[in-house]
Amino acid sequence: MTSPSPIDPLQSSGVLIVDKPQGMTSHDVISRVRRLFGTRKVGHAGTLDPMATGVLVLGLERGTKFLAHVVAETKTYEATIRLGSATHSDDAEGDAVFVAPEGAVDALDDAPLLAAVGKFRGDIMQRPSSVSAIKIDGKRAHQRVREGEEVSIPPRKVTVFSFDVAGIRRLVADGAPVVDVDVRVHCSSGTYIRALARDLGELLGVGGHLVALRRTEVGPFSLAQARTLEQLEHSPSLSLSLDEALTVCYPVVEVSAKEALDLSMGKWLEPRGLKGVHAAVAPNGAAVAMVKEQGKRLATVFVARPNTL
Repeated sequence: MTSPSPIDPLQSSGVLIVDKPQGMTSHDVISRVRRLFGTRKVGHAGTLDPMATGVLVLGLERGTKFLAHVVAETKTYEATIRLGSATHSDDAEGDAVFVAPEGAVDALDDAPLLAAVGKFRGDIMQRPSSVSAIKIDGKRAHQRVREGEEVSIPPRKVTVFSFDVAGIRRLVADGAPVVDVDVRVHCSSGTYIRALARDLGELLGVGGHLVALRRTEVGPFSLAQARTLEQLEHSPSLSLSLDEALTVCYPVVEVSAKEALDLSMGKWLEPRGLKGVHAAVAPNGAAVAMVKEQGKRLATVFVARPNTL
């Protein structure tokens, strides 16, 4: 008679990719996921504004600890920039602070618009939106704005790998002519798409703000792996197990069963000439730990499967 297979203590740990709906905060989504999965241990790897939709990366159970080591260096967005006015929040939820002079929007041709977009590709200095989540002296910028403070965040270097125009539409909104520009942006983490909208409008002299935003990729995670909240209501399940998440995010280094045991106890191994962080995978396919060479040792950065489990 064969013995039953042991229950994996990490079977409920991993990464969940949610396709966030418009109108919900990221914390609203986390609260829903906590209820659906019956756990308080849910964390996120970067929020999305209520107006935005798309990829929201969550960690469950031990996956919450893994998220601290997930470095999503690039992100991809689909957005609509409205030219013709600017708002205090640089998006459609803010109050108008500038409206283009009469005739300026009608006089805006496609050629100068496309030329202006090109000026925001590559390495640029970008001033984050005053309503961003960046902390200033311990308090988030958007909190300071809500309390009536004047907030100006110093520009910082970001990289826009691609900034492509998918469509240009001319219409009337609130009785005034506007130009809606559908774009796709692939950029470094820390780039604000609403700031691109604001700066594009300023460069063209007509004002600009964001009216739609959808995040399609965060590092190795994409909409292809995402589930809607409605889908999760019917079938709550992880997008990636913790083992899968480690091997998706990092190159793999195979270790023996003995070495896997040592790593699970936080011990170090002999160096192997590796560069950067790797996922150490045991012969049974379990991703035991994230490891990195430090001097003359291969040390753990994060132990996914501690021996104490």
